[in-house]
Amino acid sequence: MGKDILVIGGKGKTGQRVVDRLTDSGAEVAVGTRTPTGARDRFFDWADAASAASFEGCSAVYLVAPTDRTDHLDVMRPNLESAMERGVRRFVLFSSSMLDRGGPMMGGVHAWLADTAPEWAVLRPSWFMQNFSDGPHAHTVREENAIYSATGTARVGFIDAEDIAAAAVACLTSTTPLNDDRILTGPGVLSYEDTARIMSDVTGRTIRHVALSTKELADRFEAQGLPTDYARMLANMDKTIRTGAEDRTTAGVVQLTGTAPGSFRSFAAESAGAWTV
Repeated sequence: MGKDILVIGGKGKTGQRVVDRLTDSGAEVAVGTRTPTGARDRFFDWADAASAASFEGCSAVYLVAPTDRTDHLDVMRPNLESAMERGVRRFVLFSSSMLDRGGPMMGGVHAWLADTAPEWAVLRPSWFMQNFSDGPHAHTVREENAIYSATGTARVGFIDAEDIAAAAVACLTSTTPLNDDRILTGPGVLSYEDTARIMSDVTGRTIRHVALSTKELADRFEAQGLPTDYARMLANMDKTIRTGAEDRTTAGVVQLTGTAPGSFRSFAAESAGAWTV
């Protein structure tokens, strides 16, 4: 069995942070990416069977599903089977707090790993704080002093991507496999109105939350270039949040890392430069 840890999506929001933390710990890391350029990079595309070569010499892998489709198990399963054939034992899947085992999208992959993989963990984080600093809300905050959502006044346990990465590294490197899933949240719950107020405090500007209907949000996503089905799926996630589904905090980060997760106010203070016009 190999000893490398492959990080699929290793140049992405969580993947890059996982790579950095693994490197700092002294682990031997390979980076799965569609655009390999560095010595540690290996070509990886879920839709390309040639990606199976990326698993050679690896004992563990951090899995990030494709973001442009919803049939995740169908497209991921061939390469997951190839990984097992090449000796990968441990699989850590990046999923979502909104996707239960056996449910749609990564929920199907979650169920398959639980039934098939020798060692596995599924991380189910709530919504990223980084969505405000370098994700979908960053541009509108900079240009319009606005955040758009269809969540109404519902609250979310926003989590820092650094805490997700720390949890992932713990699952990839622990002596004993988790063989379970964990819902990961930040230390408190906030509505988008609350996040706008905190961001206003740290920037000295008035940032507002613009409440949209689910259809208005789906239309907005589609106008930004997302496929219709994917745009509707994302908008429906906001609709689910509006029911109170994300109004919770968990001890998942502490359980896996031994460290409390960071707060949204601390994140906003550190990220204020991202919202400078």
